[in-house]
Amino acid sequence: MQIYLDYSATTPTRKEAIAVMQTVLTQEWGNPSSLHEWGQRAATVVEQARVQVAGLINAVDPASIIFTSGGTEANNLAIMGVARLYAVPQHIIISSVEHSAISETVRLLEIWGWEVTRLSVDVKGRVNPLDLKAALRHNTVLVSIIFGQSEVGTVQPIEELGKIVRSHGALFHTDAVQAAGRLPIDVQQLSVDLLSLSSHKIYGPQGVGALYLRPGVELIPLLGGGGQEMGLRSGTQAVPIIAGFGVAAELAAEELATETPRLIELRDRAFAQLIEIPGLIATGDGCDRLPHHISMCLEYADGEKLSGKTLVRQLNLAGIGISAGAACHSGKLSPSPILLAMGYSEKAALGGIRITLGRDTTEADIDWTVMALKQVLQRLTPDLSLV
Repeated sequence: MQIYLDYSATTPTRKEAIAVMQTVLTQEWGNPSSLHEWGQRAATVVEQARVQVAGLINAVDPASIIFTSGGTEANNLAIMGVARLYAVPQHIIISSVEHSAISETVRLLEIWGWEVTRLSVDVKGRVNPLDLKAALRHNTVLVSIIFGQSEVGTVQPIEELGKIVRSHGALFHTDAVQAAGRLPIDVQQLSVDLLSLSSHKIYGPQGVGALYLRPGVELIPLLGGGGQEMGLRSGTQAVPIIAGFGVAAELAAEELATETPRLIELRDRAFAQLIEIPGLIATGDGCDRLPHHISMCLEYADGEKLSGKTLVRQLNLAGIGISAGAACHSGKLSPSPILLAMGYSEKAALGGIRITLGRDTTEADIDWTVMALKQVLQRLTPDLSLV
């Protein structure tokens, strides 16, 4: 029995996206910058995908969608693209629970002399809007707050935070990689200037993402070259995977109203069973949470014989795929910086696990996984009653 429960790491590419990619690879393989028929057919494919991705977040102007190689590049283009507008270092604000694509990029800016404020979060992983308001300075040029935290699932009050930033006159960016396609996102309602997306989180192909750029906002590109993507992302567009991204985005938007409630029901079913296991405690916000996301941690993790990674390995042997915290940290045996920022002890922060659900997840998958996890913990900690 194989049960995949790591949809926040990546999702399987849906058949509709694969079908359009096959068509493009065999029939529309031209360079979209070329003026002849082959190139213009490819350009049409790219622009159709731009419309489809724009529709997922209600971006009225499709030209506000800049295709990138993924969410990491979109985040880097947002942060560095703004920073490069200034000859003298300024001030930037992020949260203490950002994805490494933000936190590491900002760390580089710090080396270059930029001032950085990292907003603390509460035990649920949420930013207090009053803390953001107090942190803003006269030279604050950019604020970046993650929409839905990838490790613990907490959804930030993006609309409220955006209004605070806009009233101050700074730019506001959000990493919406985990939220897009799972929660309704309307950039016409949110006070966001930049928003990052990733194809492979919504059943599209890996290797492509996008940055939404509010019309009128300027960036300095990271790459010099032919000036593709409105001059902001040079390099010949990867037409097949962009096409797959477009189809996945369009279908995600269509299915949102039915799939999100289904995922919430499965998520709550999992939580109800997991919190009954002694030593396992839920992490993140129980209410303002990504609909597909379950995160727990072991209070008695020791980092040697028992940790989140231990559980990942043991469940993998049982044919079940989960994650130890954020996927990009899974190879490191060190406390989760996200859980530490939320106030958890180093021991507990070694024991974080993440179970994320998707289109193929069933109630039986949830029940079987909980049973398997109980058996693993009973075998590893025979002195602990799991009845």
